[in-house]
Amino acid sequence: MLLAGLRGFITGAGAGIGRAIALEMVREGADLYITDLDGTAAERTAAEAQQLRPEAHLYAAPLDVRAAAAVAACVEEAVARLGGLELAVNNAGVSSMGRVVELSEEDWDFNMDVNAKGVFLCCQAEVRALLRLGGRGSIVNIASMAGKKAAPLLAHYSASKFAVIGFTQALALETAEAGIRVNAVCPGYVRTSMQEREVVWEARLRGISQEEVIADYLRAIPLGRLEEPEDVARVVTFLLSDRAAYITGQAIDVNGGAFMA
Repeated sequence: MLLAGLRGFITGAGAGIGRAIALEMVREGADLYITDLDGTAAERTAAEAQQLRPEAHLYAAPLDVRAAAAVAACVEEAVARLGGLELAVNNAGVSSMGRVVELSEEDWDFNMDVNAKGVFLCCQAEVRALLRLGGRGSIVNIASMAGKKAAPLLAHYSASKFAVIGFTQALALETAEAGIRVNAVCPGYVRTSMQEREVVWEARLRGISQEEVIADYLRAIPLGRLEEPEDVARVVTFLLSDRAAYITGQAIDVNGGAFMA
């Protein structure tokens, strides 16, 4: 198992990509502190993970990643309950959609506060804990293909994910000497409840059907299928593991070829 004996902390793990990552981490041997804004959803993921590996030490809690004090307290509780910490995945994210000329400040702030500030607050608390515990560890931040390739109707979301990538690179430079690796993963068109909402929004904004939106996605993907959360989870688990011991400061594309750089 890639993560045997390691202890981790994850945000936004109640559904979608975060849930898939949590399950894959536990399947690969990690003990895990699972959080989500929806505490009940986090508990469901923990229960599902427990079925995969009954001997795993798993905990679940609600967490709003926009609240600095709550983030710091949650990371410290994870360290206490797990008896240490080596891994962290900052996945909590949101999206909304609209043309720039129609975006509200609230839309902009919501995306930036969760997607960018949330990653900053979580990484800050996690790195402080890892340094106090003697250094070494691996952090993965979930960015997006939209963090490398600007997406119309998603300017505010793209901005937040570009920020995640830049922050990840800077933090990797700061923590390398302590043996802490920091990377990002950039998913593409992932089949989740978030994507389902976005398809509805995009169809309305573009004046086309939801089926046409999906068809456009598929035409953009050389591998010819929508991405599954598990496609992301397997790459995240690799980056967390010692098999990626020489990888830091990278933003790894996992998008079926929809964007190549």
